[in-house]
Amino acid sequence: MLAPVRPAVPRRILIPLIVACALFMEQVDSTVITTSLPAIAAALNDDPVALKLALTSYLLSLAVFIPASGWAADRFGARTVFRSAIVIFTLGSILCGLSTSLADFVLYRIIQGMGGAMMVPVGRLVVLRSVPKSELVGALAWLTIPALLGPVMGPPLGGFITTYFDWRLIFFINVPIGILGIILATRFIENVREEDVPPLDLRGLVLSGIGLSGLVFGLAVLGQHLVPYWMAAGVTLIGAIALGFYVRHARRTPHAVIDLKLLRIPTFRAAVVGGSIFRIGVGAMPFALPLMLQLTFGLSPFASGMLTFVSSAGALVMKTTAAPILRRFGFWRVLVFNSVLSSAFIAANALFTPETPQLAIAAVLLMGGFFRSLEFTALNAIAYADVTQQEMSRATSFVSVAQQVSLSMGVALVGMVLEYMRSGRPGKVLELSDFTPAFVIVAAVSALSIFSFLRLPRDAGAEMSGRGKPEAKPDTLPDPRGEVNAGS
Repeated sequence: MLAPVRPAVPRRILIPLIVACALFMEQVDSTVITTSLPAIAAALNDDPVALKLALTSYLLSLAVFIPASGWAADRFGARTVFRSAIVIFTLGSILCGLSTSLADFVLYRIIQGMGGAMMVPVGRLVVLRSVPKSELVGALAWLTIPALLGPVMGPPLGGFITTYFDWRLIFFINVPIGILGIILATRFIENVREEDVPPLDLRGLVLSGIGLSGLVFGLAVLGQHLVPYWMAAGVTLIGAIALGFYVRHARRTPHAVIDLKLLRIPTFRAAVVGGSIFRIGVGAMPFALPLMLQLTFGLSPFASGMLTFVSSAGALVMKTTAAPILRRFGFWRVLVFNSVLSSAFIAANALFTPETPQLAIAAVLLMGGFFRSLEFTALNAIAYADVTQQEMSRATSFVSVAQQVSLSMGVALVGMVLEYMRSGRPGKVLELSDFTPAFVIVAAVSALSIFSFLRLPRDAGAEMSGRGKPEAKPDTLPDPRGEVNAGS
């Protein structure tokens, strides 16, 4: 087996890039099939509406298996689990490309979700344990790229491949990326693990699995109206009840699979609670904006995808400015003021009309992508500012679960608003006026995150932003580079 070697590129850049490539594969794959469902349904001789199960099954798999990822990384090593996650995800991709029925396709999407559930939080954990806190802002900035590019690139990429090639290629292109990720992880990532690992909280895993899967599935079908309302509401209620039992269980369990005690840390609580509220509006964007551009502007899926891709350019520009901005203004100011500014850019989508110059639309999307990416970078960093190394794996699992649920809630919320707006219309055809309240409502929800950020101390995350240099604490993350990367 290849042993980790000293890279020519600094670890603070190389490791985040390796992890980001894997996360990008997962993020693209989770959205790439949305424009390809009719072609997949025709190939599998099934109804396109029934193919929506492939989307919800993937979300369910993520929600169920993410909580166990932190324990697995501590028990077997972050590199081992991260590498295994890539293998499972790649295998699931191959099987999806070979599917011959709806049942096969749904099952293989669940396998993909198992790999994705481990790949996302453990990949973030690899970075957190490989890069010192003083360099985390710059390192974590790279990890926001998959979250920003994936949902934007997925639909146009899926439409392009399906139109000009074959839908099965959507899944087969993951194979070379997965193989490369396995090789790079083996050579450059250390297999860091915890010495004293408590037993897995099986009861908590079952309760959280039922609760999260019920909540995610219920919210997803509420937003998309795939099943009767009473059934969706019932599933959501079951999920909420199970989560209530989990909260009771977690308070009595020393090593709960989702450690609610972490919410006692002000910076972590603000990142989870405020970040989840903020991501509701962001989660609605990849669903609502292409829908508006295609159904009311008359743009093709590929054309609308190329236009929305501009927001990713703004996110990329931000990568070179995030650290200086946080160093200049600090986390408190950035999170508070930028949450409102980013929400305003989400609301600005309500002003678009078919007569609006595409250059103006692109400019708004470019700036919106910049400020949303800045908020993501600040949130991803501040979440771990005061988390000890022993708590790090549980913290990454917690954050990943919160992100998945909040993004799903964004899609559900904007879907419910659009459904309500067209409910009294013959044929239920969506019109441009339906999107105005949808964008305004989700933007207003995102702006509510300011109340969580306002409660943060003014000097929160000073060590990470470079605005302060507090004395090192024995329970904080050590600099793992040692002499190996001393010259980086």
